[in-house]
Amino acid sequence: MEPAVAAPSPPWIEKCPWGASPLARTPCSLTEVMSEELAKELQQQEENAVFPHVSGIDKAILIGEGTETSSDLLLAQMLQMEFDREYDAQLRREEIKLNGDSKVSISFENYRMVHPYEDSESSEDEVDWQDTRHDPYKPDKPSTNPKRGFAGKGKEITTKHDEVTCGRRNTARMENFAPEFQVGDGIGMDLKLSNRVFNELKQHSYSEQRRSARIHEKKEHSTSDQAVDSKTRLLLYKMVNSGLLESINGCISTGKESVVFHANGGSLGDKMVPAECAIKVFKTTLNEFKNRDKYIKDDYRFKDRFSKLNPRKIIRMWAEKEMHNLTRMQKVGISCPSVVLLKKHILVMSFIGQDHVAAPKLKDVQLSNEDMKQAYHQALHMMQQLYTECNLVHADLSAYNMLWHMGKIWLIDVSQSVEPTHPHGLEFLFRDCRNVSQFFQKAGVMDAMSERELFNAVSSLDITADNEGDFLAEIEALEKINEDHVQRHGKRVEYDSDESPVDD
Repeated sequence: MEPAVAAPSPPWIEKCPWGASPLARTPCSLTEVMSEELAKELQQQEENAVFPHVSGIDKAILIGEGTETSSDLLLAQMLQMEFDREYDAQLRREEIKLNGDSKVSISFENYRMVHPYEDSESSEDEVDWQDTRHDPYKPDKPSTNPKRGFAGKGKEITTKHDEVTCGRRNTARMENFAPEFQVGDGIGMDLKLSNRVFNELKQHSYSEQRRSARIHEKKEHSTSDQAVDSKTRLLLYKMVNSGLLESINGCISTGKESVVFHANGGSLGDKMVPAECAIKVFKTTLNEFKNRDKYIKDDYRFKDRFSKLNPRKIIRMWAEKEMHNLTRMQKVGISCPSVVLLKKHILVMSFIGQDHVAAPKLKDVQLSNEDMKQAYHQALHMMQQLYTECNLVHADLSAYNMLWHMGKIWLIDVSQSVEPTHPHGLEFLFRDCRNVSQFFQKAGVMDAMSERELFNAVSSLDITADNEGDFLAEIEALEKINEDHVQRHGKRVEYDSDESPVDD
Protein backbone atom coordinates (compact mmCIF):
# COMPACT_ATOMS: atom_id res chain seq x y z
CA MET A 1 0.00 0.00 0.00
CA GLU A 2 1.33 3.27 -0.93
CA PRO A 3 1.57 5.80 1.88
CA ALA A 4 -0.98 8.53 1.83
CA VAL A 5 0.33 11.70 0.42
CA ALA A 6 -0.65 14.80 2.31
CA ALA A 7 -2.43 17.34 0.34
CA PRO A 8 -0.40 20.41 -0.30
CA SER A 9 -1.04 23.23 2.16
CA PRO A 10 -2.81 26.23 0.83
CA PRO A 11 -0.55 29.11 0.07
CA TRP A 12 -2.09 31.32 2.80
CA ILE A 13 -1.12 28.87 5.57
CA GLU A 14 2.44 29.35 6.71
CA LYS A 15 4.21 26.50 8.55
CA CYS A 16 5.69 27.35 11.91
CA PRO A 17 9.20 25.86 12.33
CA TRP A 18 8.94 25.82 16.19
CA GLY A 19 5.62 24.15 16.71
CA ALA A 20 2.30 23.06 15.35
CA SER A 21 0.89 24.75 12.35
CA PRO A 22 -1.74 27.45 13.06
CA LEU A 23 -5.35 26.83 12.38
CA ALA A 24 -6.45 27.52 8.92
CA ARG A 25 -8.43 30.72 8.46
CA THR A 26 -11.71 30.25 6.76
CA PRO A 27 -11.86 32.57 3.84
CA CYS A 28 -14.89 34.79 3.44
CA SER A 29 -15.91 37.03 0.65
CA LEU A 30 -16.90 40.68 0.83
CA THR A 31 -20.49 39.71 0.15
CA GLU A 32 -20.59 37.59 3.30
CA VAL A 33 -19.06 40.36 5.38
CA MET A 34 -21.78 42.76 4.29
CA SER A 35 -24.53 40.24 4.65
CA GLU A 36 -27.72 41.07 6.49
CA GLU A 37 -27.11 38.40 9.12
CA LEU A 38 -23.82 39.94 10.17
CA ALA A 39 -25.38 43.39 10.26
CA LYS A 40 -28.15 42.13 12.52
CA GLU A 41 -25.61 40.51 14.80
CA LEU A 42 -23.67 43.76 15.15
CA GLN A 43 -26.88 45.64 15.74
CA GLN A 44 -27.86 43.15 18.41
CA GLN A 45 -24.56 43.67 20.19
CA GLU A 46 -25.05 47.43 20.12
CA GLU A 47 -28.55 47.10 21.52
CA ASN A 48 -27.32 44.88 24.33
CA ALA A 49 -24.70 47.46 25.24
CA VAL A 50 -27.12 50.42 25.17
CA PHE A 51 -30.24 48.69 26.57
CA PRO A 52 -28.99 45.97 28.88
CA HIS A 53 -32.36 45.74 30.68
CA VAL A 54 -34.54 45.23 27.59
CA SER A 55 -35.87 41.76 27.08
CA GLY A 56 -35.86 39.99 23.75
CA ILE A 57 -39.61 40.36 23.34
CA ASP A 58 -39.41 44.12 23.89
CA LYS A 59 -36.60 44.37 21.36
CA ALA A 60 -38.66 42.47 18.82
CA ILE A 61 -41.50 44.90 19.37
CA LEU A 62 -39.11 47.82 18.95
CA ILE A 63 -37.69 46.47 15.72
CA GLY A 64 -41.05 45.30 14.47
CA GLU A 65 -40.34 41.61 14.01
CA GLY A 66 -43.41 39.51 13.35
CA THR A 67 -45.59 42.57 12.98
CA GLU A 68 -47.83 43.24 10.06
CA THR A 69 -46.43 46.21 8.14
CA SER A 70 -49.06 46.63 5.48
CA SER A 71 -50.44 49.69 7.27
CA ASP A 72 -48.63 52.93 6.45
CA LEU A 73 -49.38 54.33 9.88
CA LEU A 74 -47.92 51.30 11.63
CA LEU A 75 -44.87 51.41 9.39
CA ALA A 76 -44.37 55.09 10.14
CA GLN A 77 -44.63 54.41 13.86
CA MET A 78 -42.06 51.65 13.60
CA LEU A 79 -39.68 53.93 11.69
CA GLN A 80 -40.13 56.67 14.25
CA MET A 81 -39.47 54.20 17.04
CA GLU A 82 -36.31 53.09 15.30
CA PHE A 83 -35.16 56.68 14.92
CA ASP A 84 -35.88 57.43 18.60
CA ARG A 85 -33.99 54.30 19.63
CA GLU A 86 -30.94 55.37 17.65
CA TYR A 87 -31.17 58.85 19.16
CA ASP A 88 -31.28 57.37 22.68
CA ALA A 89 -28.30 55.18 21.86
CA GLN A 90 -26.31 58.24 20.87
CA LEU A 91 -27.32 59.95 24.13
CA ARG A 92 -26.20 56.91 26.07
CA ARG A 93 -22.79 56.95 24.38
CA GLU A 94 -22.36 60.65 25.13
CA GLU A 95 -23.38 60.07 28.74
CA ILE A 96 -20.82 57.28 29.20
CA LYS A 97 -18.15 59.40 27.55
CA LEU A 98 -18.77 62.41 29.81
CA ASN A 99 -19.13 60.55 33.08
CA GLY A 100 -16.24 58.14 32.78
CA ASP A 101 -15.37 56.65 36.17
CA SER A 102 -16.62 59.61 38.21
CA LYS A 103 -18.87 58.84 41.20
CA VAL A 104 -20.87 62.00 40.60
CA SER A 105 -22.37 61.65 37.15
CA ILE A 106 -24.79 63.48 34.95
CA SER A 107 -27.79 61.93 33.27
CA PHE A 108 -29.53 62.65 29.97
CA GLU A 109 -32.59 60.69 31.10
CA ASN A 110 -34.92 63.65 30.63
CA TYR A 111 -33.85 63.99 27.01
CA ARG A 112 -34.56 60.39 26.04
CA MET A 113 -37.22 59.81 23.43
CA VAL A 114 -38.38 56.34 24.50
CA HIS A 115 -38.02 54.31 27.69
CA PRO A 116 -38.65 50.72 26.56
CA TYR A 117 -37.59 49.11 29.82
CA GLU A 118 -39.84 51.22 32.11
CA ASP A 119 -43.29 50.01 33.04
CA SER A 120 -45.62 52.96 33.61
CA GLU A 121 -48.39 50.69 34.86
CA SER A 122 -46.65 49.56 38.03
CA SER A 123 -45.43 52.11 40.53
CA GLU A 124 -44.37 49.78 43.34
CA ASP A 125 -40.83 49.32 42.10
CA GLU A 126 -40.46 52.88 40.80
CA VAL A 127 -38.21 55.01 42.97
CA ASP A 128 -37.58 58.68 42.45
CA TRP A 129 -33.90 59.38 41.95
CA GLN A 130 -34.15 62.03 44.66
CA ASP A 131 -35.87 59.64 47.05
CA THR A 132 -33.33 58.63 49.67
CA ARG A 133 -35.56 56.50 51.86
CA HIS A 134 -33.71 53.37 50.76
CA ASP A 135 -30.38 55.05 50.21
CA PRO A 136 -27.68 52.85 51.77
CA TYR A 137 -25.69 55.97 52.68
CA LYS A 138 -28.25 57.58 54.93
CA PRO A 139 -26.86 58.29 58.43
CA ASP A 140 -29.65 56.29 60.10
CA LYS A 141 -28.07 53.12 58.67
CA PRO A 142 -25.21 52.39 61.08
CA SER A 143 -23.73 49.84 58.72
CA THR A 144 -22.82 52.47 56.13
CA ASN A 145 -20.77 54.70 58.38
CA PRO A 146 -17.79 53.46 60.37
CA LYS A 147 -18.36 53.12 64.07
CA ARG A 148 -16.85 55.87 66.12
CA GLY A 149 -14.54 55.30 69.06
CA PHE A 150 -11.70 52.92 69.80
CA ALA A 151 -12.12 49.73 67.74
CA GLY A 152 -9.30 47.70 69.26
CA LYS A 153 -5.56 47.44 69.40
CA GLY A 154 -3.83 48.22 66.16
CA LYS A 155 -6.91 49.79 64.56
CA GLU A 156 -7.60 53.40 63.72
CA ILE A 157 -9.79 55.57 65.95
CA THR A 158 -12.86 56.95 64.16
CA THR A 159 -14.39 60.15 65.52
CA LYS A 160 -17.43 62.22 64.60
CA HIS A 161 -15.10 64.46 62.62
CA ASP A 162 -14.22 61.70 60.21
CA GLU A 163 -14.23 63.00 56.64
CA VAL A 164 -16.39 60.20 55.26
CA THR A 165 -18.87 60.36 58.13
CA CYS A 166 -19.21 64.15 57.94
CA GLY A 167 -19.54 64.07 54.17
CA ARG A 168 -22.38 61.55 54.17
CA ARG A 169 -24.14 63.31 57.06
CA ASN A 170 -23.95 66.65 55.24
CA THR A 171 -25.47 65.03 52.16
CA ALA A 172 -28.39 63.70 54.19
CA ARG A 173 -28.92 67.09 55.90
CA MET A 174 -29.47 68.70 52.51
CA GLU A 175 -32.95 67.19 52.57
CA ASN A 176 -33.91 69.92 55.07
CA PHE A 177 -33.27 72.66 52.52
CA ALA A 178 -36.12 74.46 50.79
CA PRO A 179 -38.15 72.28 48.39
CA GLU A 180 -37.25 74.61 45.52
CA PHE A 181 -33.56 73.99 46.13
CA GLN A 182 -32.55 70.89 44.15
CA VAL A 183 -29.91 69.00 46.12
CA GLY A 184 -29.14 66.38 43.44
CA ASP A 185 -28.57 63.37 45.72
CA GLY A 186 -30.13 60.02 44.91
CA ILE A 187 -30.01 56.26 45.26
CA GLY A 188 -26.72 54.62 44.50
CA MET A 189 -24.75 57.86 44.78
CA ASP A 190 -22.19 57.83 47.55
CA LEU A 191 -22.09 61.64 47.65
CA LYS A 192 -19.98 63.21 50.36
CA LEU A 193 -19.94 66.96 50.95
CA SER A 194 -17.29 68.73 52.93
CA ASN A 195 -18.29 71.16 55.65
CA ARG A 196 -17.19 74.14 53.56
CA VAL A 197 -19.28 73.11 50.55
CA PHE A 198 -22.28 72.28 52.75
CA ASN A 199 -22.16 75.67 54.50
CA GLU A 200 -21.94 77.51 51.19
CA LEU A 201 -24.91 75.58 49.80
CA LYS A 202 -26.87 76.23 52.99
CA GLN A 203 -26.18 79.97 52.82
CA HIS A 204 -27.14 79.99 49.14
CA SER A 205 -30.40 78.22 49.95
CA TYR A 206 -31.28 80.83 52.58
CA SER A 207 -30.43 83.64 50.16
CA GLU A 208 -32.67 82.14 47.49
CA GLN A 209 -35.53 81.80 49.98
CA ARG A 210 -35.26 85.46 51.00
CA ARG A 211 -35.02 86.58 47.38
CA SER A 212 -38.06 84.49 46.44
CA ALA A 213 -39.99 85.95 49.38
CA ARG A 214 -39.12 89.48 48.32
CA ILE A 215 -40.18 88.84 44.74
CA HIS A 216 -43.46 87.28 45.89
CA GLU A 217 -44.12 90.17 48.28
CA LYS A 218 -43.47 92.74 45.58
CA LYS A 219 -45.61 90.88 43.06
CA GLU A 220 -48.60 90.23 45.30
CA HIS A 221 -48.72 93.29 47.55
CA SER A 222 -47.31 96.20 45.56
CA THR A 223 -48.30 98.55 42.78
CA SER A 224 -46.10 99.57 39.90
CA ASP A 225 -46.18 102.75 37.85
CA GLN A 226 -49.37 102.02 35.90
CA ALA A 227 -50.56 98.72 37.32
CA VAL A 228 -52.18 97.54 40.52
CA ASP A 229 -51.87 94.35 42.50
CA SER A 230 -54.48 91.58 42.55
CA LYS A 231 -56.24 92.79 45.72
CA THR A 232 -56.62 96.30 44.33
CA ARG A 233 -58.01 94.92 41.07
CA LEU A 234 -60.56 92.94 43.05
CA LEU A 235 -61.71 96.10 44.85
CA LEU A 236 -62.03 97.93 41.54
CA TYR A 237 -64.03 95.03 40.05
CA LYS A 238 -66.41 95.15 43.01
CA MET A 239 -66.96 98.88 42.47
CA VAL A 240 -67.90 98.22 38.86
CA ASN A 241 -70.12 95.24 39.69
CA SER A 242 -71.96 97.18 42.40
CA GLY A 243 -72.86 99.93 39.92
CA LEU A 244 -70.78 102.62 41.59
CA LEU A 245 -68.68 102.87 38.44
CA GLU A 246 -69.68 102.03 34.92
CA SER A 247 -66.18 101.51 33.59
CA ILE A 248 -62.55 102.24 34.38
CA ASN A 249 -60.92 103.77 31.33
CA GLY A 250 -57.23 104.15 32.05
CA CYS A 251 -54.41 105.86 33.90
CA ILE A 252 -54.43 109.67 34.10
CA SER A 253 -51.23 110.32 36.01
CA THR A 254 -48.71 108.64 38.24
CA GLY A 255 -46.83 110.01 41.20
CA LYS A 256 -44.49 108.95 43.95
CA GLU A 257 -47.32 107.93 46.24
CA SER A 258 -50.34 107.13 44.07
CA VAL A 259 -51.75 106.27 40.66
CA VAL A 260 -54.83 108.11 39.35
CA PHE A 261 -57.31 106.44 36.96
CA HIS A 262 -60.25 107.84 35.02
CA ALA A 263 -63.65 106.19 35.36
CA ASN A 264 -67.26 106.71 34.31
CA GLY A 265 -69.55 107.15 37.28
CA GLY A 266 -72.70 105.19 38.01
CA SER A 267 -74.92 105.42 41.06
CA LEU A 268 -74.49 104.82 44.78
CA GLY A 269 -77.94 104.05 46.13
CA ASP A 270 -79.98 107.25 46.02
CA LYS A 271 -76.83 109.32 45.58
CA MET A 272 -75.76 110.14 42.04
CA VAL A 273 -72.09 109.70 41.26
CA PRO A 274 -70.42 112.29 39.00
CA ALA A 275 -70.36 111.37 35.33
CA GLU A 276 -66.57 111.40 35.37
CA CYS A 277 -64.61 110.20 38.37
CA ALA A 278 -60.98 110.05 39.38
CA ILE A 279 -59.79 106.94 41.24
CA LYS A 280 -56.72 107.60 43.37
CA VAL A 281 -54.95 104.37 44.29
CA PHE A 282 -52.26 104.84 46.90
CA LYS A 283 -49.26 102.67 46.14
CA THR A 284 -48.85 99.91 48.65
CA THR A 285 -45.07 99.98 48.44
CA LEU A 286 -43.50 101.56 51.49
CA ASN A 287 -40.49 103.18 49.84
CA GLU A 288 -42.08 106.57 49.36
CA PHE A 289 -43.64 106.68 52.84
CA LYS A 290 -40.53 106.11 54.91
CA ASN A 291 -39.64 109.81 54.99
CA ARG A 292 -43.20 111.14 55.15
CA ASP A 293 -44.39 109.80 58.48
CA LYS A 294 -43.79 113.24 60.03
CA TYR A 295 -46.95 114.44 58.32
CA ILE A 296 -49.15 111.96 60.14
CA LYS A 297 -47.48 110.63 63.28
CA ASP A 298 -47.56 114.10 64.94
CA ASP A 299 -51.07 114.92 63.72
CA TYR A 300 -53.25 114.66 66.84
CA ARG A 301 -56.18 113.41 64.71
CA PHE A 302 -54.25 110.23 63.83
CA LYS A 303 -51.49 110.12 66.43
CA ASP A 304 -53.09 107.51 68.67
CA ARG A 305 -53.91 105.22 65.76
CA PHE A 306 -50.53 105.67 64.07
CA SER A 307 -48.62 103.92 66.84
CA LYS A 308 -50.93 100.89 66.77
CA LEU A 309 -50.87 100.17 63.03
CA ASN A 310 -48.41 98.24 60.93
CA PRO A 311 -46.68 100.09 58.10
CA ARG A 312 -49.02 98.75 55.42
CA LYS A 313 -52.17 99.91 57.18
CA ILE A 314 -50.66 103.38 57.57
CA ILE A 315 -51.04 103.75 53.81
CA ARG A 316 -54.79 103.35 54.24
CA MET A 317 -54.62 106.11 56.80
CA TRP A 318 -53.14 108.38 54.14
CA ALA A 319 -56.23 107.84 51.98
CA GLU A 320 -58.47 108.47 54.98
CA LYS A 321 -56.57 111.65 55.83
CA GLU A 322 -56.99 113.02 52.31
CA MET A 323 -60.71 112.26 52.45
CA HIS A 324 -61.13 114.21 55.69
CA ASN A 325 -59.09 117.14 54.39
CA LEU A 326 -61.05 117.31 51.12
CA THR A 327 -64.34 117.18 53.02
CA ARG A 328 -63.23 120.01 55.27
CA MET A 329 -62.13 122.10 52.27
CA GLN A 330 -65.33 121.48 50.36
CA LYS A 331 -67.47 122.68 53.26
CA VAL A 332 -65.91 126.17 53.15
CA GLY A 333 -66.18 126.45 49.37
CA ILE A 334 -62.58 125.84 48.30
CA SER A 335 -62.34 124.47 44.75
CA CYS A 336 -61.21 120.87 45.15
CA PRO A 337 -62.38 117.37 44.14
CA SER A 338 -65.43 116.08 45.97
CA VAL A 339 -65.17 112.72 47.72
CA VAL A 340 -67.42 109.93 46.46
CA LEU A 341 -66.17 106.82 48.30
CA LEU A 342 -63.20 105.59 50.31
CA LYS A 343 -62.36 101.88 50.27
CA LYS A 344 -59.15 100.93 52.04
CA HIS A 345 -56.37 102.59 50.00
CA ILE A 346 -58.64 103.56 47.08
CA LEU A 347 -60.23 107.03 47.04
CA VAL A 348 -62.95 107.79 44.46
CA MET A 349 -63.35 111.52 43.75
CA SER A 350 -64.91 113.80 41.17
CA PHE A 351 -62.84 114.32 38.05
CA ILE A 352 -61.31 117.75 37.45
CA GLY A 353 -61.42 117.99 33.69
CA GLN A 354 -63.73 117.29 30.78
CA ASP A 355 -64.21 114.50 28.24
CA HIS A 356 -61.54 112.24 29.71
CA VAL A 357 -58.98 115.07 29.52
CA ALA A 358 -57.60 116.10 32.90
CA ALA A 359 -57.25 119.77 33.74
CA PRO A 360 -53.67 120.98 33.23
CA LYS A 361 -51.39 121.84 36.09
CA LEU A 362 -50.73 125.50 36.73
CA LYS A 363 -47.09 124.76 35.97
CA ASP A 364 -47.91 123.64 32.43
CA VAL A 365 -50.68 126.03 31.41
CA GLN A 366 -49.99 129.16 29.35
CA LEU A 367 -51.96 132.11 30.77
CA SER A 368 -52.13 135.77 29.87
CA ASN A 369 -50.85 138.39 32.27
CA GLU A 370 -54.37 139.17 33.43
CA ASP A 371 -55.26 135.52 33.98
CA MET A 372 -51.98 134.91 35.81
CA LYS A 373 -52.67 137.88 38.08
CA GLN A 374 -56.16 136.56 38.74
CA ALA A 375 -54.72 133.11 39.49
CA TYR A 376 -52.35 134.65 42.04
CA HIS A 377 -55.14 136.39 43.94
CA GLN A 378 -57.18 133.17 43.88
CA ALA A 379 -54.24 131.23 45.30
CA LEU A 380 -53.76 133.84 48.03
CA HIS A 381 -57.44 133.73 48.97
CA MET A 382 -57.48 129.92 49.00
CA MET A 383 -54.42 129.77 51.25
CA GLN A 384 -56.09 132.17 53.69
CA GLN A 385 -59.31 130.16 53.62
CA LEU A 386 -57.38 126.94 54.12
CA TYR A 387 -55.57 128.39 57.14
CA THR A 388 -58.34 130.35 58.88
CA GLU A 389 -61.56 128.51 57.96
CA CYS A 390 -60.35 124.93 57.42
CA ASN A 391 -57.58 125.15 60.02
CA LEU A 392 -55.23 123.39 57.60
CA VAL A 393 -51.85 123.90 55.98
CA HIS A 394 -51.41 122.27 52.58
CA ALA A 395 -47.76 121.35 53.35
CA ASP A 396 -46.98 120.57 49.69
CA LEU A 397 -48.46 123.51 47.82
CA SER A 398 -46.83 124.37 44.50
CA ALA A 399 -47.70 124.89 40.86
CA TYR A 400 -47.73 121.10 40.47
CA ASN A 401 -50.64 120.64 42.92
CA MET A 402 -52.82 123.46 41.55
CA LEU A 403 -54.95 122.78 38.47
CA TRP A 404 -56.38 125.40 36.10
CA HIS A 405 -59.94 124.52 35.08
CA MET A 406 -62.88 126.67 34.01
CA GLY A 407 -60.96 129.88 34.69
CA LYS A 408 -60.04 129.16 38.31
CA ILE A 409 -57.57 127.26 40.46
CA TRP A 410 -58.35 123.85 41.97
CA LEU A 411 -56.34 122.39 44.84
CA ILE A 412 -55.46 118.70 44.78
CA ASP A 413 -53.23 116.26 46.69
CA VAL A 414 -53.96 117.15 50.31
CA SER A 415 -53.12 113.82 51.91
CA GLN A 416 -50.14 115.38 53.70
CA SER A 417 -52.01 118.49 54.87
CA VAL A 418 -51.80 119.19 58.62
CA GLU A 419 -53.26 121.66 61.07
CA PRO A 420 -51.30 124.83 61.97
CA THR A 421 -50.79 123.52 65.50
CA HIS A 422 -48.77 120.62 64.13
CA PRO A 423 -45.20 120.60 65.54
CA HIS A 424 -43.97 121.60 62.07
CA GLY A 425 -47.12 123.26 60.76
CA LEU A 426 -45.70 126.79 60.50
CA GLU A 427 -42.57 125.50 58.78
CA PHE A 428 -44.74 123.76 56.20
CA LEU A 429 -46.73 126.96 55.71
CA PHE A 430 -43.57 129.00 55.12
CA ARG A 431 -42.43 126.44 52.55
CA ASP A 432 -45.78 126.68 50.74
CA CYS A 433 -45.54 130.49 50.73
CA ARG A 434 -42.05 130.33 49.27
CA ASN A 435 -43.13 127.99 46.45
CA VAL A 436 -46.16 130.11 45.55
CA SER A 437 -44.31 133.42 45.78
CA GLN A 438 -41.39 132.29 43.63
CA PHE A 439 -43.67 130.81 40.96
CA PHE A 440 -45.82 133.91 40.49
CA GLN A 441 -42.84 136.25 40.66
CA LYS A 442 -41.18 134.30 37.86
CA ALA A 443 -44.49 134.36 35.94
CA GLY A 444 -44.35 138.20 35.92
CA VAL A 445 -47.05 139.02 38.48
CA MET A 446 -46.10 142.43 39.82
CA ASP A 447 -48.39 142.20 42.85
CA ALA A 448 -46.79 138.93 44.07
CA MET A 449 -45.53 139.26 47.66
CA SER A 450 -42.34 137.77 49.00
CA GLU A 451 -42.51 134.56 51.01
CA ARG A 452 -42.26 136.38 54.37
CA GLU A 453 -44.97 138.88 53.44
CA LEU A 454 -47.17 136.09 52.13
CA PHE A 455 -46.63 134.08 55.31
CA ASN A 456 -47.78 137.00 57.49
CA ALA A 457 -50.73 137.65 55.18
CA VAL A 458 -51.93 134.04 55.40
CA SER A 459 -51.25 133.33 59.07
CA SER A 460 -52.09 136.85 60.42
CA LEU A 461 -48.84 136.65 62.41
CA ASP A 462 -46.75 139.81 62.51
CA ILE A 463 -43.27 138.33 62.43
CA THR A 464 -40.71 141.04 61.73
CA ALA A 465 -37.25 139.84 60.77
CA ASP A 466 -34.63 141.30 58.51
CA ASN A 467 -33.53 138.00 56.97
CA GLU A 468 -34.89 134.55 56.36
CA GLY A 469 -32.77 132.92 59.07
CA ASP A 470 -34.20 135.09 61.85
CA PHE A 471 -37.66 134.65 60.39
CA LEU A 472 -37.39 130.86 60.58
CA ALA A 473 -35.95 131.11 64.09
CA GLU A 474 -39.07 132.96 65.28
CA ILE A 475 -41.27 130.36 63.59
CA GLU A 476 -39.45 127.56 65.41
CA ALA A 477 -39.83 129.49 68.68
CA LEU A 478 -43.59 129.63 68.21
CA GLU A 479 -43.70 125.90 67.51
CA LYS A 480 -41.62 125.25 70.62
CA ILE A 481 -44.08 127.26 72.73
CA ASN A 482 -46.91 125.14 71.36
CA GLU A 483 -45.14 121.87 72.16
CA ASP A 484 -44.33 122.98 75.70
CA HIS A 485 -47.96 123.95 76.21
CA VAL A 486 -49.09 120.51 75.00
CA GLN A 487 -46.74 118.74 77.38
CA ARG A 488 -47.92 120.82 80.36
CA HIS A 489 -51.66 121.03 79.71
CA GLY A 490 -52.27 118.17 77.29
CA LYS A 491 -54.02 120.39 74.75
CA ARG A 492 -52.94 122.37 71.75
CA VAL A 493 -53.10 126.13 71.26
CA GLU A 494 -53.91 128.56 68.50
CA TYR A 495 -51.49 131.22 67.36
CA ASP A 496 -52.59 134.82 67.91
CA SER A 497 -51.20 137.89 66.20
CA ASP A 498 -49.34 138.93 69.38
CA GLU A 499 -47.30 135.68 69.19
CA SER A 500 -48.79 134.38 72.46
CA PRO A 501 -50.61 131.03 72.72
CA VAL A 502 -54.36 131.14 73.32
CA ASP A 503 -56.32 128.08 74.59
CA ASP A 504 -58.83 126.49 72.29
